[in-house]
Amino acid sequence: MVGTEGAATDDVALRKARTTVAMDYGVLHLADGGKVHLYGAPGQDRFDFMWDILTVGGIGLVLMLDQARPDPVADLEHYMKAFGGFVDRTGGAMVVGVSRMDLRPDATVKPIRERLIEKGLNVPVFEVDAREREDVRQLLLALLSLLDPAVRRFR
Repeated sequence: MVGTEGAATDDVALRKARTTVAMDYGVLHLADGGKVHLYGAPGQDRFDFMWDILTVGGIGLVLMLDQARPDPVADLEHYMKAFGGFVDRTGGAMVVGVSRMDLRPDATVKPIRERLIEKGLNVPVFEVDAREREDVRQLLLALLSLLDPAVRRFR
């Protein structure tokens, strides 16, 4: 096992001691024997060189936002600018997970959902605890359901 967590050294260090500093990789095993290969990239801009590389051959995007950051909607805008072409190429195959909701009890996912709709994206938005396997699994299953040709989405 290779660890991809390292000491946070930039503004991330104000929120947590450790952060992802390399690509994550995992496999979701489906009931029918199929596999979905998962690639994760750190969200800090200094790792943006990875973002385009990891989308090559990709079929969808799971975007994780941190509700404890000063402006999660601005973060959404930033990542949509970076990944907008990929999201368009996949026909809008994207789900959004919003973590650390417990740190801002007054927060809701409504502003994020509204901004996505303004951008013409009708995608699922979930409150998640990124440390909980079941929460992450639900995000991935939601993304897979969007890829099912039988599921019709309105854009």
